Amino acid sequence: MHHFVAIAIALVTPTISGKEALLLILRWFHFLAGIIWIGLLYFFNLINVPFMKQVDATMKPKLFQYLNLPTLNWFRWSALVTVFIGFWYWAQFFVGEDAHRNGGSAGATIGLFLLLWIGVWFILFMMIKKMAPSGYVLGVITAILVYAAGWLFVNYTPVGGDDQHVIAIGVGGGMGVVMLFNVWGIIWPNNKKIIRGTLAGTPPENAPILARQAFLASRTNFFLSVPLLFYMAASSHFSSTVIFGK
Repeated sequence: MHHFVAIAIALVTPTISGKEALLLILRWFHFLAGIIWIGLLYFFNLINVPFMKQVDATMKPKLFQYLNLPTLNWFRWSALVTVFIGFWYWAQFFVGEDAHRNGGSAGATIGLFLLLWIGVWFILFMMIKKMAPSGYVLGVITAILVYAAGWLFVNYTPVGGDDQHVIAIGVGGGMGVVMLFNVWGIIWPNNKKIIRGTLAGTPPENAPILARQAFLASRTNFFLSVPLLFYMAASSHFSSTVIFGK
C-alpha cells in the first residue's frame, strides 16, 4: 500500500530544479537575516535610545557590555548577510537572466546600481560626519537623493527596465545598500569607540559627537526601512507601483 502512496505523492509533487531550490534557500536566509536586522533597528530606535536617556550613568557600562555590544554584533552581521544574499540572487537570477533572454549587459546594470546607491551613501556620510545637520535637513536631503537615484535607475538601467523584480529590488535593495553602509561606516564604528572606551574607563572625549552621528545614521536607516520593505514586497506583489517616473 505504501508504494501506491509514494507514487501518488510523486505524481502531485512539483519537480524543483536545482536553480529553484537555490533561489528558495537564498530567499529564506535573506528573509531571516532581514527580520533580525530590521527588528533590531526598530529596537534601537523605538526602545533603546529613549531607554538609555533615562539610565543612571553608573549602570551604562553593564548595559553596554551585556546588552548593546552583543546586540550591535547581531545587528551588523545580519545587515551584511541580508544585503549580500539579496544582491547575489538579484544580480544572478533576475538581472543575469533578463540579460540572457533579452540581450544587454548585466554588468552595466549592476554597475549603475552600485554607482548610484554608493554615491547616495557617500553624500550622506560626508554630511553626517562633517556637517552634523539637523534631523529635518538630513531627512529632506535623504529623500531627494533616494528619489533621484531611484528615478535614474528605473529610467536608465541597461537591463530589466520592464521587469518588476529588477526595478523594484534595484530601488528597495539600493536603500538597503545605503543602510548597510551606514551600519558599517558610522553606526558600528562610532558605537564601538564609545562602548569600548567606556568599558576601559577612558570614554572618548568626542563621545557626544560620535553618539550624535550614530543617531543620525540610525534614524536615517529607520525611515529608509519603510520604503525599503515596501519595494521589496512590491517586486512580487504590487508591480505597478515600482515603475514610477517612467
